[in-house]
Amino acid sequence: MEFKPSKSHSISIIKGKLTAEQFYISGEPIPTVLEKSIKTYPVVFAAIFVCGIGGTFHYGYSVSFIKELVKQTCVQRYGLSLEPWQLSLIWSFTVSIFCIGGLLGSLTAGSLASKFGRKRCLLLNTFVAILGSVLMLLSKTAMSFEMIMAGRFFFGINSGASLAVYPMYVMEIAPRKLKGIVGVFIGSFMSLGKFSGQLLGISELLGTEKLWPWLLGFIGFTGLFQLITLFFLPESPSFLLLDRGDQRTCEKALKQLWGNKDYSREIEEMLEEKAALQSVRSYSVLELIQNKTIRWQLITVAVTFTSVQLCGINAVYFYSFDVFRAAGIPEEKLPYTALGTGLCEFSTVVSCFMIINRTGKTALLFRGYAGMSVTLVFLTITFQVSWMPYCSMVLIFLCIVFFAIGPVGVTPSLPGELFAQPFRSAAYTISCSLNWLVLFVVGMVFPILVEKLDYFCFLIFLFSCFICGLYMKFNVPEIKNKTPLEIAAEFDKMHCKPKREDVTEKYANRIISYETKL
Repeated sequence: MEFKPSKSHSISIIKGKLTAEQFYISGEPIPTVLEKSIKTYPVVFAAIFVCGIGGTFHYGYSVSFIKELVKQTCVQRYGLSLEPWQLSLIWSFTVSIFCIGGLLGSLTAGSLASKFGRKRCLLLNTFVAILGSVLMLLSKTAMSFEMIMAGRFFFGINSGASLAVYPMYVMEIAPRKLKGIVGVFIGSFMSLGKFSGQLLGISELLGTEKLWPWLLGFIGFTGLFQLITLFFLPESPSFLLLDRGDQRTCEKALKQLWGNKDYSREIEEMLEEKAALQSVRSYSVLELIQNKTIRWQLITVAVTFTSVQLCGINAVYFYSFDVFRAAGIPEEKLPYTALGTGLCEFSTVVSCFMIINRTGKTALLFRGYAGMSVTLVFLTITFQVSWMPYCSMVLIFLCIVFFAIGPVGVTPSLPGELFAQPFRSAAYTISCSLNWLVLFVVGMVFPILVEKLDYFCFLIFLFSCFICGLYMKFNVPEIKNKTPLEIAAEFDKMHCKPKREDVTEKYANRIISYETKL
């Protein structure tokens, strides 16, 4: 018997219901729709894969650092044996320099993407990844831990630029009906990178004393793959039309991406946006911050990108080994158990394809942070009870599931959906810079929190999840399948009071001028 969606088939998900209808689009199962979309837009999905494997994959890829090389280098060069605290200081700096490079990449990516285009910026960025990989591969031969530091720095620049430009590019080349699914791909490649780092790091593969340079330099191979294949992909059509004013090349790019059809309607919509914004040039970061018409959109990306790092997922991964060890898992088997956490995150992000088009992005973010809040409360309790390691293990995987459904699956694509073309580059610069700054601060402060608070450090992250969940629930409208102008109108309806009878049009001739709470 053929199954048809019915409201009687339902499962509950945190203060809401997900019916079987949500696994259908236009009466067809979502996997079928996805399969048809891949056949209809093969170049779009090829671009998503090529740019993802050389983009946000790098951000998620976890690389290890070999302390022993630092000790050997100092003994060989200077005849000195480093104290443990000196070794830890050098190691900490090498880890944190990745965040410094990421911040630099985020700050420069927006202006480069606006000046040279999304595709050219991604091409230039691959050379940075390859350079960092070469330094990593040669570090052991040269007996130079400084080369690892430099390689980590270049990897940070590459990841920072990728986190800003890759979502911008794929959101602009995708048809509107696929933007929700495309946004999930961004988070999927992050989780895939994290899982790949865990997998390649086991002793049976590259996690050995002989092969660790190849583990550290693996990113160079994915960067080289992107460099070769990216030449065959077109530039972003909206960039070509709205920034360059090249309608002919824009039409050519659309046909290459979406098939050889008539796209006059899509061109007309972009021309309307261009006409509405013809007096508006690309905004700088400072100008975007000062612009009151999009204040709530800016606050939204600031809250979400900050909360991704403050939600406590790093603490969950950090304590997972203690929980697995307390549950009786042998020490030599712990790396394989860690693979389960990475696989759990990746598979959950991929499952977002099944629900995002029906549930909505704002709802997923709220439910993700609400679920993490509840899970962190119970984790704090179970960690205090020595006979409950199995409960803690279940809660760890549950927390990872909520993290993957909301923050990872939705957050990376938000700036591209909330902001129109003139604001987009600056919005990605701000959001990604915040991401790297908070990641750096968490990396520096987290060891102190662990030492002083132990398991109670989860309560700090619980507060962040709770605040972000409340903000998404009461301050952000649903953004699914809406243009930036439509989303701006929804924000205004939610937060603004119209002025008297002399209401004037502004923000691209579509948004009414309002007196806001801010």
